[in-house]
Amino acid sequence: MKPSQISALERLYRRRVPPDQLITAELAGRLAELSRDIRRQVGILINRHGAVEYVIIGDERGLFIPELADYPLGRRLLRGLRFVHTHLKGESFSEDDLTDLALLRFDIMAILQLHADDRLLAIQTAALTPSDVSGHPYRVEAAEPFATFRMDFAAFISTLERSLESSLSAAREVAAGEERAILVSATRQEREEAEDSLDELKELARTAGVAVLDAIIQRPREFNPRYLMGEGKMREVVIRALQLGATLLIFDQELTPAQVRSISELTELKVIDRSQLILDIFARRAKSLDGKVQVELAQLKYLLPRLTGRGVQMSRLMGGIGGRGPGETKLETDRRRIRDRIAKLERELEELSRGRQQRRQKRVRAGLPIVSIVGYTNAGKSTLLNALTRSEVFTENLLFATLDTSTRRLRFPREREVIVTDTVGFIRSLPASLMGAFKSTLEELQDADLLLHLVDCATPRVEEQIRQVETILDELELGDKPRLVVFNKADLLTGLKQRNPLIFMKIRQLSRQYGAIMISAADPASLEPLLLEMERRFWPARVDPS
Repeated sequence: MKPSQISALERLYRRRVPPDQLITAELAGRLAELSRDIRRQVGILINRHGAVEYVIIGDERGLFIPELADYPLGRRLLRGLRFVHTHLKGESFSEDDLTDLALLRFDIMAILQLHADDRLLAIQTAALTPSDVSGHPYRVEAAEPFATFRMDFAAFISTLERSLESSLSAAREVAAGEERAILVSATRQEREEAEDSLDELKELARTAGVAVLDAIIQRPREFNPRYLMGEGKMREVVIRALQLGATLLIFDQELTPAQVRSISELTELKVIDRSQLILDIFARRAKSLDGKVQVELAQLKYLLPRLTGRGVQMSRLMGGIGGRGPGETKLETDRRRIRDRIAKLERELEELSRGRQQRRQKRVRAGLPIVSIVGYTNAGKSTLLNALTRSEVFTENLLFATLDTSTRRLRFPREREVIVTDTVGFIRSLPASLMGAFKSTLEELQDADLLLHLVDCATPRVEEQIRQVETILDELELGDKPRLVVFNKADLLTGLKQRNPLIFMKIRQLSRQYGAIMISAADPASLEPLLLEMERRFWPARVDPS
């Protein structure tokens, strides 16, 4: 561009627009004149005070909106900026224009439609709206000559914000003081399996205190390396989240560091995956020193590859003559500190592991049989431990309600005792970092004489949960341990039989297949068959009391 054209564009920053006007006739005419002169689209972003904050130059077909760091959305419904730009051939809004309106949450978007006749200038507007019958998050008005266009902009914004606020008030009342999330799954699994996994993610979100506003499943033919799902679908998800007032996107699949960065560039919402959600729950639930150390270690191992900077060009750790800079960059310092912290935590975990080993050796020398309760999370392991040993270990109807291993004594008739331990629950797609960190806690299972595999028989996913637990036990090299399958929550089967007889019959069939004992940990009277079977396994030659 010529210096005179650049100067003319820079002078646009001096313009002011009255609060009750979208744009003045003089400023609109100047934009049209400059756009015709340079044969490019010209756009301006105007704040609520009427000052021009950004002047944007594009090409003949469109323009690129810069990062609006000075006007973040946060928890606001609108950004506080209106976007006015020119279209050289008198065309209406493009798909990119409307996507930008929905993603960036402008107060309003307006296009000045230029025509061959220099005297003819039309204007067309589009604004966000609560979801309507069409499902679009915006409403596009018909174009009209600029000379006849009238709008009280201050009144328009006030009315728009009230309508958007009222449409979100119900969701915000439900989720007062909580994060509000959209759950996203991009998978090639069968639809039913994907829905089961997403239902479990909803339970994880509930455990973490996150209100779920919507859930979206896509089964793409090919996974997008940048966004996991297609870019167009990803934009739809973000627009839907903004429309519902969500503050968080939770993916059911584990995202790579590059995917987190790419998705975060599309939106100002927080983006996490299933692994990060589980880590957050573990951090909230860990009470003992062992648990806290293991959770922090898992979090740091998850975080380390996700630290980002500006690439190798910013590195100061260079070799060769003249290559040594003034010191490490902030990114490299953070990475070094995390590695040092990981090394320290691993040493601390090793010391704690030695202490646990000594305690286990004492139990082994005492000659008492050891029973370890294993199973899927929320199967009722802690409730069973409390019922068997009359303990008061914390229980709640949440996933991962307890993380720390609890050990109690169970006394049988004729002064016989066993040691009962309750371990952390398993779950599908357990993060690798967590499996590594919790192996030290699960060392308790190595010394067990019997594994009580507790199963929630009232869940429709009972077969899948049994397989998941068996897979994890095999990974821990515990597949050969003596095992007793126990179906818990049998008291809920009566209602299930009435609601879904087919699932009820399937559970009865699985019970026979695994030789399972049916109990209800909430009803101590139902535990007698389990106690008799445990006594038979440990002391098979016991005398019949009759």
